[in-house]
Amino acid sequence: MKSGISSDARSMGRVGASPGDRLKESPKKGLKDFAKKLVDSKTFTNKLQDWFSRKRDRSVDGKCPIDESPFHGKFPFESPFQLEELREFDFALEGIGFQQLLRMPSGPDASTSGAVEADAYLALEDFLHAGAQSLWEAFWSKEGPTPFYISCPYGVGSKFHTVEKAIARGKVGGLRGAALVVKNSRNSQGEWDHVAELALMRADAGDRSQESERIPCFADIGEALFYGLYMMLSRSLSKSNMVKYGDCAYVLVVDYQFGGVVRLRGDVNKMDINVNRVYDCAVEWIQQHAEVRVSSFDQIWNKLGNANWGDVGTLQLLLATFYSIVQCKGLPKRSIAELAAEHGTRLQKRRIERRPREVHENGSDSFRRHQNSRTHGEIVEIEDESESAIRKEMEGMKLEPGTVLWLEDSHWQRGFQIHEVLGDERRSLYSSTSLEEPGKLLAVYVGSHPSEFEPAWEDMSMWYQVQRQTKVLNIMKQRGISSKYLPQLVASGRIMHPGPCHRQSPGGRCDHPWCGTPILVTSPVGESVATTVARNGVFNTDEALRCCHDCLSALRSTVSAGIQHGDISPDHVIRMASGERHFYYVLVDWGHAVLEDRDSPAINVQFSSTYALQERKLCPASDVESLVYLLYYLCGGTIPHLESLEAALQWRERSWARRTIQQQLGEVSAVLKAFADYVDSLCGTPYPVDYEIWLRRLNRALHGEDHGKWIDNSAPTGRNDDVAESSGTSGASYS
Repeated sequence: MKSGISSDARSMGRVGASPGDRLKESPKKGLKDFAKKLVDSKTFTNKLQDWFSRKRDRSVDGKCPIDESPFHGKFPFESPFQLEELREFDFALEGIGFQQLLRMPSGPDASTSGAVEADAYLALEDFLHAGAQSLWEAFWSKEGPTPFYISCPYGVGSKFHTVEKAIARGKVGGLRGAALVVKNSRNSQGEWDHVAELALMRADAGDRSQESERIPCFADIGEALFYGLYMMLSRSLSKSNMVKYGDCAYVLVVDYQFGGVVRLRGDVNKMDINVNRVYDCAVEWIQQHAEVRVSSFDQIWNKLGNANWGDVGTLQLLLATFYSIVQCKGLPKRSIAELAAEHGTRLQKRRIERRPREVHENGSDSFRRHQNSRTHGEIVEIEDESESAIRKEMEGMKLEPGTVLWLEDSHWQRGFQIHEVLGDERRSLYSSTSLEEPGKLLAVYVGSHPSEFEPAWEDMSMWYQVQRQTKVLNIMKQRGISSKYLPQLVASGRIMHPGPCHRQSPGGRCDHPWCGTPILVTSPVGESVATTVARNGVFNTDEALRCCHDCLSALRSTVSAGIQHGDISPDHVIRMASGERHFYYVLVDWGHAVLEDRDSPAINVQFSSTYALQERKLCPASDVESLVYLLYYLCGGTIPHLESLEAALQWRERSWARRTIQQQLGEVSAVLKAFADYVDSLCGTPYPVDYEIWLRRLNRALHGEDHGKWIDNSAPTGRNDDVAESSGTSGASYS
């Protein structure tokens, strides 16, 4: 949103700071001298002993000294990555080639040989190079060289060298690890503020608890935190800004077989700077202002020295490298979710290739067991027809107007008659009526057919619209969230297909293309504002104010329960008739809603918030920032065709800096312009949105100042609350 992002703002995930905060931001004096004195990792690690002891004692009662004992029992640190996050990353890496040419030495005597130690550093260097290069080409750009190189430090404050130079000088034993360094035409030697990621090489990383994994020990974590802090201090002092977002450092810890990730996050400007007690100050900052996360130490290299690219241990290291590249070069052109979604297409193609195909007289393709013993089990090769077969099968699942669709769950069956096709090639959405209440229109979402593999990845778009949205709407229902501006869950379950069903169990599936297909029924059904604008043109003042008010009411209802929408766009707001000439608006499609910190919002280059584009997470004001972009579009603002995330971020920065959005909204309504100014000052910060005051201002602009009490139908409890206007909340009424 704003140019010249400060380290304070970055550390809090901010893109723009409020006016009061900008006055407080000033560089820390003495930080450079402080960093120069922070040179001994052992002293730093020893100072952390009490903190580690407390963490160990919380997880298990232990009596032996911490430097002699690993963490047994429940590990006291959370992992930087969730299992679902690693699974999605694994799907995204399908088809991406990783090749480590130099093998990692292995064997019980590997750490005792100088020649083997040199080979290990060469293998580590090749591993980091192969990972960074493949990730860059897959997610960012296949054109031109990779903007990183690998170099090795002897310690903090030292120069960086290649492994070959260290071998030639006989100083391999003094190397601390290998670093992924951002290329800089002005300096080819490498500097600490250019380090994107550091991999520490240990003779024996972690403590062996089982044959398949190791538990990170105190010495490993302490040294990783020391180097992570030094990297962050160097970035804070840097004038080159090679690492754009310096509030987080990833440090890999590896030996000749195992490896893990330590992530340190925090604002170094909050550190108490005292050059006479640098280690005490650093440790206090770790304890009070930093977030430390440590992964398990899993196997990276097999006995032949080859990297297990698809295993959990290697995926953790690659994901840390991915996020480190994001810190330096910004978000990729293709997101993890986008590449992971292609898994569904590959899965469908594989299913077609491995099953017999029989063409019926009507020309449609079906997949079933051959009853003829001569052809039983025969695999028929399909050449250049798989994509066509996928399309034909999906077309066979389309529902025509007039079709009666039966839905079943574990308790009952209900029928719905299809009236109109509302979706497109990316989603199966229909309007329908219940056979029990034929007078009320309902929305029917039809998901993708589940296979024997992971059904959630068959078609990510449909999965979010049906299964994920069903979960979100059920949570809203359980928490008592009800509003006329929110969709209501009517029913969910699985389609009952016509004809006999040969499934073997209640939760099983037969060969019919509809069998087991998930379905979601919601209310109400309306026209998207994207369709309204395409047909009628831009919104007038009343329509824009009403849309803003109703969407804010919906967001106010859900945010009280910790739910954010995460995907606000013209396609996800529908217009409903309220009388002959009046309308209200409903915020629909909650499949990408963020329920907890590990959830990722949808990425829309036109309407996602700046923070979502940069961090793939939401700040408290992300949804209202997306709402401002929506209002800008509805009021005639031009959003250009944005081909990349970088272009999207640049457009946002220019638009807010030039006040283009505020000027456009100001031509429609002064209150919308004021709302955009408020959002501009709030976005990217950890501060909550004051929904109440803006709902009052919007309501006054819509109904006039002397309306007395007004009825708000968006209360989270589902009841209508009288909200009296306070004369002290705002100034003169807006028109």
